[in-house]
Amino acid sequence: MINANDPSLKSWVEVPEKSDFPIQNLPFGIFKTEYLTPGAGVAIGNYIVDLTYLHENGFFDGLGLSSGVFNQQYLNDFIGLGKEVTGAVRNRIAELLEENNAELRDNKPARELALIDKSEAEMLMPIKVQNYTDFYSSVEHATNVGTMFRDPDNALLPNWKHIPVGYHGRASSIVPSGVNIHRPKGQTKAPDAELPSFGPSKRLDFELETAFITCKENGLGNAVSTEQAEEYIFGFVLFNDWSARDIQVWEYVPLGPFLAKNFASSISPWIVTMDALEPFRVPTPKQEPAVLPYLEYKGDKNFNINLEVYLQPEGGEENLICKSNFKYMYWNVNQQLAHHTVNGCNIQVGDMYASGTISGPTEDSYGSMLELAWKGTKPIKLSDGSERKFIEDGDTVIMRGHAEKDGVRIGFGEVASKVLPAK
Repeated sequence: MINANDPSLKSWVEVPEKSDFPIQNLPFGIFKTEYLTPGAGVAIGNYIVDLTYLHENGFFDGLGLSSGVFNQQYLNDFIGLGKEVTGAVRNRIAELLEENNAELRDNKPARELALIDKSEAEMLMPIKVQNYTDFYSSVEHATNVGTMFRDPDNALLPNWKHIPVGYHGRASSIVPSGVNIHRPKGQTKAPDAELPSFGPSKRLDFELETAFITCKENGLGNAVSTEQAEEYIFGFVLFNDWSARDIQVWEYVPLGPFLAKNFASSISPWIVTMDALEPFRVPTPKQEPAVLPYLEYKGDKNFNINLEVYLQPEGGEENLICKSNFKYMYWNVNQQLAHHTVNGCNIQVGDMYASGTISGPTEDSYGSMLELAWKGTKPIKLSDGSERKFIEDGDTVIMRGHAEKDGVRIGFGEVASKVLPAK
């Protein structure tokens, strides 16, 4: 039973209206303060619950947790305990925070040490990313890109509706929200130029994505079926897969993106568990032609998660430029993981799997500047009167996401990063 998901639950911790972090969410992350070294926490309202303190003071007794499992720089060891254990911990946290439970509520010294005001904390990378894979699973996005760069009548490549297309990216340059990035440099070639030139990218872009994180190993040579896949998925983050479009178009044949992608990807610091998203399941879009047997699945495997992108020029206000939804994903996460491992690829605890750009069917739901400004031909007007074809130095890109049902809002917080000039 996922007791923490009960929509009737209320907490003795104040949770502001429209907060992303009610008692039904309880996402996990890593934080530090001026006085506390990095350790695990859970978000509720405007507070962080210090899991190290709760564990060391007996609040998790009986759950079989090893000493020091939360007093670490990353969550890998904790999520590697498996979803049965991590789910029990989440249920126990919900029990402790429930409005009628006096264990922590009425223990003033413990309460004051266990609850950290978010304004006093710095959020860090929640996991050590072992391996990173980026999929390409939005049919609207793939169709838009194919239309722009190839043949509008044959926008999708022949394999696209048969396999969840993906590639292995760079894990070391994934950073948490708040870490600014420098404009990347590389080779580009103008259409009318005879030879390429070198310099800063002139077509820096964001990609609106989510990413799931694995919590279980399968061992080299073993496949994970669509039915088994959710045993391996701990939770999700928002993911901004920064892209240098001018570098990408010159380098991607024959082996795909390289310098156009590996300079940085940004994630939201709170991992929203798959358990917390359970109430928000929706069907995957109809897949035609029929998939091969190993990609078949049963049940609702997508999630109704509202996604937004804001662009904030330096010194200016936020401009909402995109409203999309995770439910548009053509290939669901069960299929992605099944395809990733069908050849025996071994997955590890802390692997990260990004969705690929999530675009919807309308122009305001396109998940990248490439699409929103349609390859630079339809510049976006901002509230300060300026226009954007791509991202400029000083711009901050902010992504937010939440699911809402039965009066419960489960959110991700945000991933925000500012673009600095090339070094």
